[in-house]
Amino acid sequence: MRQPDIEIYLKDAERDAVAQWLAEALGPCSDWQQKGQTFKCKAGKVPVTWLPKAVGKWHSLYLESDATPWADDLACARAAHAALGVQIRCAPGTWVEDESDEEADRWIKVDADGETEIVWRTE
Repeated sequence: MRQPDIEIYLKDAERDAVAQWLAEALGPCSDWQQKGQTFKCKAGKVPVTWLPKAVGKWHSLYLESDATPWADDLACARAAHAALGVQIRCAPGTWVEDESDEEADRWIKVDADGETEIVWRTE
């Protein structure tokens, strides 16, 4: 089942490199519009939000659409790592508001060593 949107976290990624990857994957990117700490653009028809240093050194990339080539966060994380060569983290499935704290801290790390389930306390 496709997720309604996608969010991944990227370590040490440059926003311009991410935009170039998104342009190749989704279509041309509009110019970034800064609103407070966040940056927004459209890649093809997909609204994109970039939040630098959302969690420590980790940048958040949020794709506000189900019309992407990726069915879920993990598929996007794999593609982002392959294209950008940086460590990516994502939730193992669709996030649910009332899930337990233990479940909320479960993440998948995608890097040169492959995919690993980790506990990542983001608060």
